[in-house]
Amino acid sequence: MPGSYFVYILASESRELYIGITNNIVRRLYQHREGLHPESFAYQHKTLNLVCLECCSDARGAIRREKQLKGWTRRKKIALIERVNPEWGDLGEDLR
Repeated sequence: MPGSYFVYILASESRELYIGITNNIVRRLYQHREGLHPESFAYQHKTLNLVCLECCSDARGAIRREKQLKGWTRRKKIALIERVNPEWGDLGEDLR
């Protein structure tokens, strides 16, 4: 989607969470999963399953939302994930 930005949450098998933003979710998932940045938190902690995805129309809105989510308690983040993805399925599978 041109002009779109995404705020996303990745989870590991043990449900460790990573929150990020991107303007190309398919490319960004590929980068995380292939370990193109092996020093990154997401790769080192194996937070590779896309469990929540939100679309924003501009970068500022995406940055605001990312900061908001990062400021939430773990409990609140889990509630969000379970509201949109109760099974914690990998939403990235649908993007391929």
